[in-house]
Amino acid sequence: MTSEITWHKSSYSPNGSNCVEVAEGPTTRIRDTQNRAQAQLNVPVSEWNALLSTLRTN
Repeated sequence: MTSEITWHKSSYSPNGSNCVEVAEGPTTRIRDTQNRAQAQLNVPVSEWNALLSTLRTN
């Protein structure tokens, strides 16, 4: 059984801009919106949440 990955990007990112897409699951996956076929960055959920927390407080 395969599960489909659901990608999303920030609502702050206008169309055609340089941004990333994120897929959240057991591992957080990050990819370049304009180069989707390139490699993905996979990070532990705890590290992704720590990054978001830091960004929100600064």
